[in-house]
Amino acid sequence: MGLLGWVIMGLAIWHFTIWLPDRFWGGIVGAFLGSLIGGIITGFVIYAIKSSTLKVPGEKATDIGVVLYAIPGALIGMAVVYLIGIRNDQSA
Repeated sequence: MGLLGWVIMGLAIWHFTIWLPDRFWGGIVGAFLGSLIGGIITGFVIYAIKSSTLKVPGEKATDIGVVLYAIPGALIGMAVVYLIGIRNDQSA
């Protein structure tokens, strides 16, 4: 359940990219993938630090706090994809 929460949170954050110029590497799909991958990675890392084990939280261990672990990763993932896109535009 935790993984589903992280994916849904990354998807929700991704929806805010409509207000940004489309300079993402791979376009809107690149922003989508950056958001999802970043959210999942930070969800795993933060949960592993908190619980001292690298696993996906189950249904009973998933709460609003666990789902919010994906927010920094989704933002970082989209920022990385955006910066790569800007760099590729400037070099072309």
